[in-house]
Amino acid sequence: MTSSAPQAINALHPPHDSRQRVSQAFKQLQDQICRRLEALDGSGSFQEDSWERPEGGGGRSRVMKQGEIFEQGGVGFSEVWGDNLPPSILVKRPEAAGHGFYATGTSMVLHPRNPYVPTVHLNYRYFEAGPVWWFGGGIDLTPYYTCTADVIHFHQTLKQACDQHHAEYYPAFKRWCDEYFYLRHRQEPRGVGGIFFDYQNGRGELYHGQQAEGPAADYSRALGELTERSWEELFSFVKSCGEAFLPAYVPIVEKRSATPYGERERDFQLYRRGRYVEFNLVYDRGTLFGLQTNGRTESILMSLPPLVRWEYDYQPTPGTPEAELYDVFLQPQDWASKSSSR
Repeated sequence: MTSSAPQAINALHPPHDSRQRVSQAFKQLQDQICRRLEALDGSGSFQEDSWERPEGGGGRSRVMKQGEIFEQGGVGFSEVWGDNLPPSILVKRPEAAGHGFYATGTSMVLHPRNPYVPTVHLNYRYFEAGPVWWFGGGIDLTPYYTCTADVIHFHQTLKQACDQHHAEYYPAFKRWCDEYFYLRHRQEPRGVGGIFFDYQNGRGELYHGQQAEGPAADYSRALGELTERSWEELFSFVKSCGEAFLPAYVPIVEKRSATPYGERERDFQLYRRGRYVEFNLVYDRGTLFGLQTNGRTESILMSLPPLVRWEYDYQPTPGTPEAELYDVFLQPQDWASKSSSR
């Protein structure tokens, strides 16, 4: 009788065509998202800018400007390789030192015109360096004015995608998202979260973040090491997460894009966009990786909003919708288990 052990071991390694398959999947995700967003907007269209990286690889950046719904949005695909690993990778994966690397991913940020439509961010990526490989990414929602039903819908859709693959993915990666998209210098969440994960190679505990004593680490530690999951299983999971974006976000846009608003709402939206800029320039891992690997600057920073403002020591008036964002929606909570009431 032939032992199944070698098959189990091999399943933990990427297949010979891993790069081609992941790259193709991320390109298809970019195409799918762009087609649906153009139809949703009605008047805006994405302009593609293909680029090459001198050290190896390139990508295609697609940007929509001054659409009917989306004031600006970028949906990018990149595929890069090289000999020198950036410091941000070696800190977490020192065993990758001395190897060439390959990285590919799809990323997106949409900045709607109407303050009642939330900003949304998506990024899914794959990395190889010698014996080291992993998947990472996530999706999160950043509203300005919102309602409980929209946030519940967003989280429940993501949970359904995660639950198809493992019952512990959503609760672990939701906690990690709350931790990651957090502006430590303001002690404030960026938005209402979603899911976030990194360094997923099918081994060990789920959490591989920086806060060893935080809620995400505590939850992962209590689970212990999960049963080993193959490259194919993780690839399927990432594809499901990518496919969940449109059903999670489009219904919110369809409900809120015609909501009347005035100068007050617009000013608050532009002020809150400042938090987005602060996070992307100070903490965002994708921005850091792109700059450290000599990526195309315009493509790396296309996630920034077209208009933004800062106001010294802003304090929302108690009892207003602006205060509700801080008092209710920026407080991490179990959105997926709530029942929609409005």
